[in-house]
Amino acid sequence: MPAYFIAQIEIRDPTGYQEYLAGFMPIFERHNGRLLTVSSKPVECVEGTWPEGGVVLMEFPDMEKARAWKNDPDYQELAKIRQRTATTNMVLVEGL
Repeated sequence: MPAYFIAQIEIRDPTGYQEYLAGFMPIFERHNGRLLTVSSKPVECVEGTWPEGGVVLMEFPDMEKARAWKNDPDYQELAKIRQRTATTNMVLVEGL
């Protein structure tokens, strides 16, 4: 079954965040990831409350590949840049 990371992100340092973006796709593609949406604009909250910032929706073939991407040592190193330059909330869910 496919697996999805849903990330809410508020970029605090756009210039510094570009360094993260430059290294993202090669690692992401290595794990067969697919970007379904990337929005830097605030989302339209239709129910409840939602933090400020954009949304990224990522798809992987299965939970194992999704976790392998997140735990990849190369990505863990790259993620330090994201953590310095943005505030992120992320969940991993299994698809149907």
